[in-house]
Amino acid sequence: MRMMRETGVQQEAWREGGGGAVVASIVIWWSGLFFLLIGDLGLAAEDKIGRPNVILIVAETLGWGDLGVTGQAKFRTPRLDRFAVEGLRFTNFYAGGTEGVVSRASLLTGKHTGHARIRGNRELALASMDETLGDLAQKAGYHTAALGKWGLGGPGSTGLPTVKGFDDWFGYLRESDATNHYPVTLWRNQTNLFWAKNADGRQEQYAPYLFTQAATNFVSIHRGSPFFLYLAYPLPDAPLQSPTDKPYKDERWPKVQKTLGAMIYRLDREVGRLLDILQRLELERRTVVIFTGATGPHAREGIDPRFFNSTGGHRGHQGDLYDGGLRVPLLVRWPGTIKAGRVSSHLCAAWDLFPTIANLMGLAEFDRGDGISLTPSFLGRRQTRHEFLYWERHEVGGFGQGLRSGDWKLIRSGPDEPSELYHLGRDPTESKDVSGRYRRTLRRLERMLGEARRPSPDWPTPIDPKKD
Repeated sequence: MRMMRETGVQQEAWREGGGGAVVASIVIWWSGLFFLLIGDLGLAAEDKIGRPNVILIVAETLGWGDLGVTGQAKFRTPRLDRFAVEGLRFTNFYAGGTEGVVSRASLLTGKHTGHARIRGNRELALASMDETLGDLAQKAGYHTAALGKWGLGGPGSTGLPTVKGFDDWFGYLRESDATNHYPVTLWRNQTNLFWAKNADGRQEQYAPYLFTQAATNFVSIHRGSPFFLYLAYPLPDAPLQSPTDKPYKDERWPKVQKTLGAMIYRLDREVGRLLDILQRLELERRTVVIFTGATGPHAREGIDPRFFNSTGGHRGHQGDLYDGGLRVPLLVRWPGTIKAGRVSSHLCAAWDLFPTIANLMGLAEFDRGDGISLTPSFLGRRQTRHEFLYWERHEVGGFGQGLRSGDWKLIRSGPDEPSELYHLGRDPTESKDVSGRYRRTLRRLERMLGEARRPSPDWPTPIDPKKD
């Protein structure tokens, strides 16, 4: 692996308060050579695409209630609200896990945390046999790129983005790298780039802006052939860093909440800029855009998720097995194919996006993992349902398990802890444990809980079968 100084690697971030025009060119390091990526957005792309392009956008620690369309009243998300109105919004969508890296691993490999390679927040690489959405996209003949947060394999590992199906990669390689939105280094394929403008405590290049810039250039370059773009924004996760607290600097809020609101404002705006490029390139009808969150809102650095009602009234936050930690937005937009203004209450989770995107790309034969394709829901047709959704936690509070089946939710906070049972239809805030009243349902869900997982040598638990 090499480290290269930013000198000669021209990366111009979006200026604060700037317009929607993409930077015309960007010189970046690619496979040991410099390539000039020309973003000539005024040209109409040649129509060579029979299958849709797919853009998958994942926001870190964005709560279910952090969008205006889901009830947010204190700050504004106009572009994501418009996104929802122009497409399909799911109200019963769940993250893949209680921590961001776990959820992103589940999404990209199609497996819930009872079967996935990565089940917790410590650094572990995907193995060579772990197929990702990038791998499937390459098999289907798509150009592929991953941008933003990765965390599924460090330098020299079998989990590098460039060996897991992505032709192009730019961002935070390890989860531990993503501790500064003004990073001193970012990875470009297998080269670690040094950002001099952020050295010595300076804050001149905001990483989320760089990721949007890279995304719009990728779309421009590959507009004439099918592409798959995976864009994992670090926003609005800690650390609490924003170029300014605008447009909320004058609000009578705690300082940390102003900054968080400003970060979500910028996330909303960056997504809007990517959508604007699709419109300018006349790619909207040929591109499926999927937006979701990695986990529920965090409660670090003095943030109180209740201040903005970020969970939409659900109990808990990031790290919890309650719905506040797991339920996240899912918006899907495909003008001309997905009818605008639709809302679905279908129960689904991150691992369902794996077979969904594979189907959109025209693939029929692949390991579907634990997912069920959502393409029938996209098209307004009859949708196959899950018997249950399953999660396990290996972080805060130790090993824990959660399961949802229909309206029933079962939580076991630890191997020696009693099971909690909630009926989300009658008790969406998970405030009334009815395990003592519905014993038969409790036993049925506990059997599912025991059958849902396979032991993993990488993630030993107290409930694993004892070896002789």
